[in-house]
Amino acid sequence: MKRAAVDPHFWRNKKVLVTGHTGFKGSWLCLWLAQMGAKVTGVALPAPTKPSLFSIANVEDVLARSIMLDIRAREKLIRTIRKERPQILFHMAAQPLVRDSYKDPVATYETNVTGTINVFEAVRVTSDTRAVVNVTTDKCYENLECRRGYRETDPLGGYDPYSSSKACSEIVTAAYRRSFFHPDEYKRHGVAIASARAGNVIGGGDWARDRLVPDCIRAFKKGEDIVLRHPRAVRPWQHVLEPISGYLMLAEKLFNDGERFSSAWNFGPEHKDIWSVGEIAKVLCSLWGGSSRVKIASGRHVHEADLLMLDISKAKKQLGWVPQLLVRDALRISMDWYRVSVEGADMREFSLQQISDFRKRGKG
Repeated sequence: MKRAAVDPHFWRNKKVLVTGHTGFKGSWLCLWLAQMGAKVTGVALPAPTKPSLFSIANVEDVLARSIMLDIRAREKLIRTIRKERPQILFHMAAQPLVRDSYKDPVATYETNVTGTINVFEAVRVTSDTRAVVNVTTDKCYENLECRRGYRETDPLGGYDPYSSSKACSEIVTAAYRRSFFHPDEYKRHGVAIASARAGNVIGGGDWARDRLVPDCIRAFKKGEDIVLRHPRAVRPWQHVLEPISGYLMLAEKLFNDGERFSSAWNFGPEHKDIWSVGEIAKVLCSLWGGSSRVKIASGRHVHEADLLMLDISKAKKQLGWVPQLLVRDALRISMDWYRVSVEGADMREFSLQQISDFRKRGKG
């Protein structure tokens, strides 16, 4: 199996639009695109957390434009995308948290489903856009707690509002692809659309609530113990740059050979490198040092799957995408970021250096 890499020459001077650019993954993507010389426009609400990677790394300074806009505002979004005329569009804007989806299911569905529809409606009337990557989640599958990883052809589902909203986003993507941008008619319309389903990402600059690594960092800084709801739950953990490299490689393929790559894609760790929540927390405690210990929360909690794994054989075989980091290395690199941020370093330069180091691993 031939290992491929992100092509930095491809991205130089490409006009790229990223929805959700103020979020954790969106900020890392924008930094990587800017490092390769792309002309990036971001469309999003203000950063969802304080602090945020977007603010600490001054991501706005590397963008061509940063536009504060709710993707639920269809007409404004359409006008913006038509004006910006992106060649490639990454749709990452979302309500991304399971527990928040229980608190406000309506906003979750409006953002994750209607927002996706609005993006595709904009693409329908924008002649310049040739490639669209809709970033969803590994939780879009109907989770039967099976031991094998889910494949792109497995049924979609979702127990909670967040997971089901992302399954809906996948269905919307497939419907628009078949109805308006069918691969068999690619020579006529010239637009390639794909969806990307990634596992649980970790990395520096994440401060979201109810996510394991930022929750641990907050506990470490306060000298508190880490309290886990589901310590035995198994997830496909990966460093944030892993799926982003997949999104970039996929977008290149869509741009150059759209009819072959317009479909759904999984990006996750190797099957043998799957960890439980409790294992991750214990390693984080060891890496950080200090007095924090892992404890189990009492009482009832909202439903969360016990086992979730992805089959990444399609991306490996057809894209040449292969994970670069073991989970233990991903945790170490993440802790390095948080530790340096506490010391007051230039976090944009440090983040760009982590991207450069990651690219050297894959020669991308």
